[in-house]
Amino acid sequence: MNDNVIKIQNCRKSFGNLEVLKDINFTVNKGDVVCLIGSSGSGKSTLLRCINRLEKIDSGNILVDDIDIYDQSIDLNKYRAKVGMVFQSFNLFNNLNVIGNCMIAQHKVLKRNKQEAQKTAMFFLKKVGMEQFAKAASTQLSGGQKQRVAIARALCMNPEILLFDEPTSALDPEMVQDVLDVMKTLAKEGLTMIVVTHEMSFAKEVANKVVFMDKGIIAEEGSPQVIFTKPNNPRTQEFLKRIIR
Repeated sequence: MNDNVIKIQNCRKSFGNLEVLKDINFTVNKGDVVCLIGSSGSGKSTLLRCINRLEKIDSGNILVDDIDIYDQSIDLNKYRAKVGMVFQSFNLFNNLNVIGNCMIAQHKVLKRNKQEAQKTAMFFLKKVGMEQFAKAASTQLSGGQKQRVAIARALCMNPEILLFDEPTSALDPEMVQDVLDVMKTLAKEGLTMIVVTHEMSFAKEVANKVVFMDKGIIAEEGSPQVIFTKPNNPRTQEFLKRIIR
């Protein structure tokens, strides 16, 4: 049986004259936790945004469950329910309270009734330790709390795959661990995840595949054990030496 849930084939993406992704190829299997690491500007977040169709690739293919995600017949809202995304800036709706943020897409995309949407929202808010804030205004939350609500909101859509774009980079240091703990729990439960991160300890502990990107290419990929202890590529070695003190 083919376990590939994502296949990225010969993907290229430019912004004007700047080629941000250069012939990217890799696969993600069901239950994988893939961490994308590399310097700022290496193409990590752009690749994630292409998988979520927030950006369009210039050439190549991205297949999810063997379906080309750029096919005209794709219902984009349903696709994004299946392949959810958690942003570094949370992207909560300021005009809605916490539970409202977790219910709105369930109503509009999954057509769940109010009772079912509310029950699902409370289940996932409890999972991320935010159930007591269900009625709170989203604007009153700390950064770490907002990010946990954003994760709960994504989980309410029952995604097959969850993409995380530097989910802790906008947080105060003492809030980072709360968010990482939630992500570790999801990984243990078998959720397929692709995580752009600068948290090397998380990548070492939780990922089963680490992809090092450099100047728009995949310079090296492998298990955390290989990437963090015996990287082959001089650029990987240089990056890790600089980032791990």
